[in-house]
Amino acid sequence: MTRRRVAVTGLGVVSPYGGGVDAFFGHLLAGRSAVRYLQTEDRPRPLSMPFVTCDAFDPAAALGKPLAGMMERFAHLGVAAAFDAWQDAGLERQSAEPALREDWACVWGTALGGILAFEKGYRDMWQNGRERLSPLSVIMGMNNAVNAHLSIQLGLGGLSMSHTVACASSTVAIGEAFRRVRDGDATVAITGGSDATLAYGVAKAWEAMRLVAPGNTETAHMACRPFAADRAGLVLGEGGAALVLEDWDHAVARGARIHAEIVGYGASCDRSHLVRPEADGQSRALRAALADGGLSADDIGYVNAHGTATVEGDPVEVSALRQVFGAHAARLPVSATKSMHGHLLGAAGAIEALATVLSLREQSIPPTAHLRGRLDPACEGVDHVFEGRQGVPIKAALSNSFAFGGSNAVLAFRAAPAH
Repeated sequence: MTRRRVAVTGLGVVSPYGGGVDAFFGHLLAGRSAVRYLQTEDRPRPLSMPFVTCDAFDPAAALGKPLAGMMERFAHLGVAAAFDAWQDAGLERQSAEPALREDWACVWGTALGGILAFEKGYRDMWQNGRERLSPLSVIMGMNNAVNAHLSIQLGLGGLSMSHTVACASSTVAIGEAFRRVRDGDATVAITGGSDATLAYGVAKAWEAMRLVAPGNTETAHMACRPFAADRAGLVLGEGGAALVLEDWDHAVARGARIHAEIVGYGASCDRSHLVRPEADGQSRALRAALADGGLSADDIGYVNAHGTATVEGDPVEVSALRQVFGAHAARLPVSATKSMHGHLLGAAGAIEALATVLSLREQSIPPTAHLRGRLDPACEGVDHVFEGRQGVPIKAALSNSFAFGGSNAVLAFRAAPAH
């Protein structure tokens, strides 16, 4: 089978910073945290923790009221990001020749899906005394809502599916979409992920595991400190990010702008523990991504780390990088952008893949915020990025996602040739 080259021709994001893709990356390069202190009015116990929300996002404005009214928030975030990526790729919403899109695909990732639709139902029945729920509850709550809406709205007749693999969901989705295009099963694929994490039960569940970073109005902005000796846990966030993947020759023929090339995808399972990560399993995924992309350790100029700021997870990831990169590890720039945009659960891999593509396109590396002067000795051994770096030569880069259940997924990207 002849493998096709796969171009990244569209990027879209709904982020806590507002604005588009370029604004998002500008904030990351500057090391600006979007984490704020959240205090809800829930009865009898409000949520009170650092959190990341997309306050400026207006679903009705982005999607129109009729379409927005058929979705809940994770779909709002995902479809809006995907529409932006589609526009960025220079593609029309509907084709004058629908037959040309019969193999075009949509592959999405989400960990929580439409959980807010069901949480609203519980509240309406148990707190507000309602006896019946909206008949839209099922289609708003289904995990494949985003890919279903996108396939309809964009006239995509090929594969339409969603992946739920905890925090690796959208990395797996992007990797599987990449394989479909590379193998000739799809000419174009819209892919990415979205999650709306501000569900009471979800927040309380993570809090119960003692994995959520503490903070108050003064300290919340720096609550998430990956690789720091004083790290105290993750910060949940919401958002959506999308990439258009396209057969390289098809993209060139229509004069599309190519942001980067996706060249490799590796996946593995630790096969040992539901929540305790293992370096060996992560190493297998890293090596698989490099081999799939025909890359050597020396080719990699940046790694966007999974880096959640958990006590156990961060040193394991650094250990895996050291295993795979050997002597090159000390010169390997690594950063964890979750320190700024939070942990988007199933959408984490998508927003971090987008940041990785932008790093290659702009030849710039975002930092791990709040790390300078705090580095944990257990996380030493790589080139941690304390401040944004611009104008650095990056040939290729990796984006890591390591999920509960021991599911590991890594994407490999290469810089597009200069035109």
